[in-house]
Amino acid sequence: MFQQFAIEKTQTLFGQLEKEKPFLLSWSHYLLLMRIKNEDERSFYEIESAKSGWSIRTLQRQYNSSLYERLALSRDKEAVMRLAKEGNIIAKPEDIVKQPTVLEFLGMEEKTEYSETELESAIIDKLQKFLLEMGKGYLFEARQKRFTFEEDNFFVDLVFYNRLLRCYVLIDLKVDKLTHQDIGQMQMYVNYYDRYEKLEDEKPTIGILLCKEKNDALVEITLPRDANIYASEYNLYLPDKKLLQEKLREWIAEEE
Repeated sequence: MFQQFAIEKTQTLFGQLEKEKPFLLSWSHYLLLMRIKNEDERSFYEIESAKSGWSIRTLQRQYNSSLYERLALSRDKEAVMRLAKEGNIIAKPEDIVKQPTVLEFLGMEEKTEYSETELESAIIDKLQKFLLEMGKGYLFEARQKRFTFEEDNFFVDLVFYNRLLRCYVLIDLKVDKLTHQDIGQMQMYVNYYDRYEKLEDEKPTIGILLCKEKNDALVEITLPRDANIYASEYNLYLPDKKLLQEKLREWIAEEE
């Protein structure tokens, strides 16, 4: 029975991805996939495992971290449907945002006080895992990247480049509740990079505020409607999968 399931799934998956030279999934991959009851969620992890060449350990981590639910909760209903059919296609800035971002691999205690510098250092120490959590196409450029404007020095916590979107991605870390001052500061960083760093053929810079707590209404009222800036709460532990699944069901029901 299992062998027939795997053969059918392999044929289906190869039919979907035949032009993309997919990674061949192992029996261990299928043993894990078989345990996923939701058909759309299972299809998503199949496609992403094949496209990205996930090891069984990576697949297990992405499933445990509720990657499907976190991506889905950051998208509109039509985009959620595409996750099950195409996987996570990176075509616009919203495609790289997760709600929340999960940083359990840093090994930092949730109840322990820590500074933004300590959080940044922990991310740099586990940069490969951080890039996996952030998603596809990321290239690391610098930490505490300094730029000078009218004799004042400013520092961006983390600077990345996304080769799929062809743009800079600036990340600022906030260990407390996000404020409108934090948002305004990121808007200034993005404006600077758009005007003085990006090339003419590159896409507009993206700003991501990774924060302990955010207020969506505050973010919306502070930023202009076309701002390329996003706020994402981070967790230092794996999220409650059942809770995220319930949130996703409620959100889809509201959209229907």
